[in-house]
Amino acid sequence: MDKREAIGSWLSGPRAAAEQAGVDFGYRGQQLGLPEEGPGSIARPGRRLGALAVDWAMSVLIASQLITQSYTQTTSNWALLIFFVMSVLTVGTIGFTPGKRLFGLRVVDLATGRPSPLRGLLRSALLCVAVPALIWDRDGRGLHDRLARTVEVRI
Repeated sequence: MDKREAIGSWLSGPRAAAEQAGVDFGYRGQQLGLPEEGPGSIARPGRRLGALAVDWAMSVLIASQLITQSYTQTTSNWALLIFFVMSVLTVGTIGFTPGKRLFGLRVVDLATGRPSPLRGLLRSALLCVAVPALIWDRDGRGLHDRLARTVEVRI
């Protein structure tokens, strides 16, 4: 084996090495019974991050303009609380926050396919901790989604 090939396989990770060996992982969401493309497919990271940025910006704007009248450390704390409440209320009832709706996303319960208030509460609490959202599985679901048994799909 050429040294360049060895370095290239190390840099591309274990998935690429397994695929080179002939392992078929399928597409994101296949093991969940979701379509590969279009409505109902797993939401891509770019859309998810865009929706998160919109929701966070809205929370900061509300906190800085209505509660603290400036931007300080206290504003960030209030913004996190506003983000949590907004997420629990909207994801738990209609399945999406304003940012998710803008980007064409929806959070659903894996078992029923509908939003669930309890799952919305758990998912939002884990999302506010941030670490579970940074750990993803091969389907692109964060640990907060796996623990809450939810999935974020395209509308």
